[in-house]
Amino acid sequence: MMKPYKSGMFGGKFIPLHKGHALCISVALALCEEVHVILFVNGDGEIDILRHDTTYPKELLSIESRTKQVKKLLGDNPHLHFHLIDVMNCKKPDGTEDWDAETPLVLNECGKFDAVFSSEPSYDAYFKEAYPWAKHVLVDVERKQVPISATMIRSMTIDEAKDWVV
Repeated sequence: MMKPYKSGMFGGKFIPLHKGHALCISVALALCEEVHVILFVNGDGEIDILRHDTTYPKELLSIESRTKQVKKLLGDNPHLHFHLIDVMNCKKPDGTEDWDAETPLVLNECGKFDAVFSSEPSYDAYFKEAYPWAKHVLVDVERKQVPISATMIRSMTIDEAKDWVV
């Protein structure tokens, strides 16, 4: 059976990778022939998160740990493609992260894709500008299927988080 999209993209910081991210990837895979999963590293959000105290172990939030977690989740599925994109040099003059500067990096890594997946309606305007040809597919916006966020997990101990992380 033919899938609605040839290729899709799902990206994030995955601080940490959790079941909501896994749900997004599985929905993308169900709708796309191939899916590009991007781990964005060294962005503003990541730097801020790692500077602050979290109950969740910081060593599990490192780039190396997150890379291993994502690769383990993707397994050896030939339809899932992992990309790591360092956005350290994608800054606006005020020092904040510049998503527009990241767009060419994404396209260089993934090529043109037909759909971009997220759980965030607020990303719609950016995705329409950056990838006007791609459909923004929203997954579990109200977080009913997986009622968790990475922010919530970072306030948990590893034992409390075990049911939510991948």
